[in-house]
Amino acid sequence: MQFNTGSALLDAVVLAVVSKDEEGTYGYRITQDVRQALDVSESALYPVLRRLQTAGLLETYDREFSGRNRRYYRITPQGMTELEACRREWQSYCTSISSILLGGRT
Repeated sequence: MQFNTGSALLDAVVLAVVSKDEEGTYGYRITQDVRQALDVSESALYPVLRRLQTAGLLETYDREFSGRNRRYYRITPQGMTELEACRREWQSYCTSISSILLGGRT
């Protein structure tokens, strides 16, 4: 069984992946890291990155790589605040769901 991935969860996972590197990271690397946890296509991830950027949670910059510009994404202070809120909410959610699914076992 595979559980449905909502946009809020995907946003939180992308923020967490981008936050791992202070310098930021690029789209393909983000896709590979997100795919370790969620089944998502690269084409589905770029709208998420744009949405997070528009919301002020990510910022971008370009850097030359092998003769081409590569777009990098870096989490903003506002993005870190949002990520911390997501982490708290996720912990609470997991505790609630586990108490039901596992019958009190953790």
